[in-house]
Amino acid sequence: MDVAAVLQRGDETAFRSLYARHSAALYALALRLLGERRQEAEEVVQESWIRAVGGLARFAWQSTLRTWLCSIVVNCCREVWRESREELVVGAWHDDRHSEDMASRIDVATALERLPAGYRAVLVLHDIMGFTHEEIAARLDIESGTSKSQLSRARRAMRRALGSAHIGT
Repeated sequence: MDVAAVLQRGDETAFRSLYARHSAALYALALRLLGERRQEAEEVVQESWIRAVGGLARFAWQSTLRTWLCSIVVNCCREVWRESREELVVGAWHDDRHSEDMASRIDVATALERLPAGYRAVLVLHDIMGFTHEEIAARLDIESGTSKSQLSRARRAMRRALGSAHIGT
């Protein structure tokens, strides 16, 4: 296993394998949470890997490695948000393959930007990244019931903003 090789021998090849396997997903998450600010997303991913390597020996395997890495990205994004005193802005909701419907994508991005930061974070983590409410609660230091209610309210706000009853079905 790559993690064991990194921990036991400091195996650079094993680390590169881990990096290659997980970095795209980590970058996508950071990019969405930081509102498509590419440079900051890249910096968050790099900082996340630094923290992950430093904390890898303490990783308890109570979740998947990717889930643990994503939680580090979320925390780094929260720090960027606090430092810049801006709200978290989530990127495009739609898959990029639907570029022909740019007006709809802009509407979705605008609606997401208007959500409170907590709603946006829960919506992205649950509906886009696939985290459970328990995982979200642990990552955002909230109760799982709070995650559920924020998701419900975020979806309702998105439906109102977009005039659609099909979000988060």
